[in-house]
Amino acid sequence: MARRIDLNSDLGESYGPWEMGDDSNMLSIVTSANIACGGHASDPETMYNTLSLAKQNDVVVGAHPGYNDREGFGRRVIPMSPDEIGRMVAAQIGALTAMATLVGTKVSYVKPHGALGNLAARDMEVAQAIADAITKINPALAILAISGNKLEDAGHHAGLQVYSEIFADRGYLSSGQLVPRGQDGAMIHDADEAANRLVAFMESGHMPVIDGDPIPLQAHSICVHGDSPTAVAMAKQVRQRLLQSDIKIERFIAP
Repeated sequence: MARRIDLNSDLGESYGPWEMGDDSNMLSIVTSANIACGGHASDPETMYNTLSLAKQNDVVVGAHPGYNDREGFGRRVIPMSPDEIGRMVAAQIGALTAMATLVGTKVSYVKPHGALGNLAARDMEVAQAIADAITKINPALAILAISGNKLEDAGHHAGLQVYSEIFADRGYLSSGQLVPRGQDGAMIHDADEAANRLVAFMESGHMPVIDGDPIPLQAHSICVHGDSPTAVAMAKQVRQRLLQSDIKIERFIAP
């Protein structure tokens, strides 16, 4: 495993007067930001403000499209055909790209959110629809995908640049899928536990799972979710422990 890694977080997930997360502090810690595009969260002002903060902090920006399901925060699968999913993703990338143009920055990659990302990880038709939409909008956009899943394969097949991520605060199954939220072992809340696991992973390339022996994964980036009260503290601890272990924190993609 390379002795360098990117840190990313899902940000810009507020909506109108409803605030989610501490984007300002998180953007002083991470090197890449997955910014909601108006599907599961966000609105034009939130996108604009989050993009502006990312630019000020020299953080690379990615589009974070999800199901149009603010009530469920994009964590429920909404019945849609692959073609419909592709058009939904295209519309959301377009919205964030427009706001990025106003800010004077750019969108460099795409990372599907929540239930959409998990579905694309296991359903090749959905993964292909997302990769095809990205290719048609801008083939220079990269994909940031959950390590070891269908979206990686679809991105490579479409000729896109593909990067892989692991999660600081999520548990894994032996299949490489994330433990579904609501099940025991789905979330890691203790910052020390998360940091210890990541340092060990960077040494071995193997991720502990709840239902078997550790599995090999590759990673260009580590995600710390931004929507929990302890997100900033966990991100700080993870960053500090990685640096103490002589692991460089660097952007996985050029801005």
